[in-house]
Amino acid sequence: MDKKPNRLIKEKSPYLLQHAYNPVDWHPWCDEAFEKAKREDKPVFFSSGYSCCHWCHVMERECFEDQEVADLLNQHFIAIKVDREERPDVDGIYMSVCQALTGQGGWPLTIIMAPNKKPFFAGTYFPKHRKMGRMGLLELLTTLHQHWENNRSEIIKAGNEIVSILQRPKPASEEGQVGEELLKQAYLELENSYDSQCGGFGSAPKFPTPHKITFLLRYWQHFKEPKALAMVEKTLMSMWQGGIYDHLGYGFARYSTDQKWLVPHFEKMLYDNALLCTSYLEAYQCTGNGEFARIAEEILTYVMRDMMDKSGGFYSAEDADSEGVEGKFYVFTRKEVLEILGEEEGTLFADFYQISSQGNFEHGTSIPNRIGRDLEEYARKVKWTVESLSALLEQGREKLYHVREKRIHPHKDDKILTAWNGLMIAAFAKAAKVLKQSKYANVAEQGAAFIYEKLMKADGRLLARYREGEAAHQAYIDDYAFLLMALIEVYEATCNNQYLHRAVTLAKDMEALFGDNTEGGFYFYGNDGEELIVRPKEIYDGAIPSGNSVAALALQKLGDITDDRGFSDIAERLLSSFAGEVSRYAAGYTYFMMAVDYYVADNTKIIIAGDKEAADTKAMLDVINSCFLPSSAIRFYDRHSQENVEYKEIDHKATAYICRNFACQPPITDAEKLCNLLGKEFN
Repeated sequence: MDKKPNRLIKEKSPYLLQHAYNPVDWHPWCDEAFEKAKREDKPVFFSSGYSCCHWCHVMERECFEDQEVADLLNQHFIAIKVDREERPDVDGIYMSVCQALTGQGGWPLTIIMAPNKKPFFAGTYFPKHRKMGRMGLLELLTTLHQHWENNRSEIIKAGNEIVSILQRPKPASEEGQVGEELLKQAYLELENSYDSQCGGFGSAPKFPTPHKITFLLRYWQHFKEPKALAMVEKTLMSMWQGGIYDHLGYGFARYSTDQKWLVPHFEKMLYDNALLCTSYLEAYQCTGNGEFARIAEEILTYVMRDMMDKSGGFYSAEDADSEGVEGKFYVFTRKEVLEILGEEEGTLFADFYQISSQGNFEHGTSIPNRIGRDLEEYARKVKWTVESLSALLEQGREKLYHVREKRIHPHKDDKILTAWNGLMIAAFAKAAKVLKQSKYANVAEQGAAFIYEKLMKADGRLLARYREGEAAHQAYIDDYAFLLMALIEVYEATCNNQYLHRAVTLAKDMEALFGDNTEGGFYFYGNDGEELIVRPKEIYDGAIPSGNSVAALALQKLGDITDDRGFSDIAERLLSSFAGEVSRYAAGYTYFMMAVDYYVADNTKIIIAGDKEAADTKAMLDVINSCFLPSSAIRFYDRHSQENVEYKEIDHKATAYICRNFACQPPITDAEKLCNLLGKEFN
């Protein structure tokens, strides 16, 4: 018998569409669903997740595709399914409920709420029947239905108390707390959680959290602390050597389930790869280690090949599962490798990438990895030259990759999110600068053009998601802040004033829509958005940095580039408003710490006047871009520009003006002198 679709069949979200043929009478998040709940006097069963979430798939198979579960849900509840990546405002509020009530969170997120949207129960994954110490969904739904019928007053009281807690204002910070002491506190907390054996922070599961890396690089430069750089180098190399990195097709998985980065949760997220690319690029600037540059380029190769829409936008994610099995697409047996590559080449490749007969994963399969492997040592061991062995391994990689491509691929979430695209555009723009590759600037510009063509309404209101010709959902603070930083990066990569003008307009719109004129900082959703049970302001820098943290850094840079103190003042107030909260555990706010570092540093403004197509101008820009200058603002004035009345070329040569700590240096017309000065000042 053919399955009948439910309401979700009309949605664009890949996650919602995955549930479109469930027997559950799903609603998307909408007024109609809550009106129906009030009319029928039923509680709301709320389920949030995303299309590449392994445990979301498991719960769907066990529960939402099951007729018995569906019958119970349909009879006693109004069921709402939410894509957390499309509605992070809704998901974020109810995730905070889950964390407050249970001490943990994750997806799938399960919430039971009254028709007035006030929650009274929270959890994550539930099997159909009780197992692994978890209550079964059938038992849970039956119990909650009975409570709804017999103990309504207690449920309403609990919901009111939960919302009251959420709405309770956070303690205000004291003036003067944003300073170097906060940076030192964050560093010491990271140092205490650092894994000196395997790199990274904390124990399993291990997340990359790239802004910890980029903060440590700034701390290393600011305080001349060698251990900060050593932690970065160890972590970046350990992650790349592990199975969390796709050694055949490139790109990083979302996290490692073990301490040594061997076994990933195989889904690949756009935001991880964007932020990690930036981390490797900045590490390359700091160390000159070409391996970091190569890894960054491999990440970009993966994104351009597999995650880029032909119109210039970037897709969201690739699933962990294929054919219903996690990791099946990515793993090999030793027998397969030898059959594909031949006995000699296959043995060398399998031994180097530790693909063994017994396997390091499930069912005798292996995840290719380079943990503990040194190419030179292995070459000496097998009596090959490094060059010959390297060529053989690359040849083997290509062969295995092409064989793997013929397998059934994991699901790809092809929706295009403004916020995550902002992160990826910024990464491509930074790569263009650091690696001196104009092709990456072209990709960044295509990405920015996509957002302005497809995700910007005629009235200038930014939208959050695009898929199959439809742009939807008013953008959130993350979308505005991440795009703002991207526009600044693209401006620096291209010296095209269009991006600077767009950044100024976007920053003003961001303040008007999200700004808190009383306490400072930015609310998560705009003042023109749907009114939810609370209007949160987020600052925690988890897998993705918070919009407030990114805005604090971007606004400071924009203020310095444009000489508009108003942007800097907004950022300064933001930093102050969150200082008290952040000081409780500074290491949880490392992108915020990057903004603090910029705030307390002796900031430098570098102005280049010249013809951006001329060799001498390009030489000066290359010098600037090769240096790690996180506390600098770069402004370019083209000789043909009408905007520049103060900074002119000297003797028709590209000229650099450097101002630092309220003092300006004499103009420089020689790229080598500029290089020497920047090297002396910052390295």
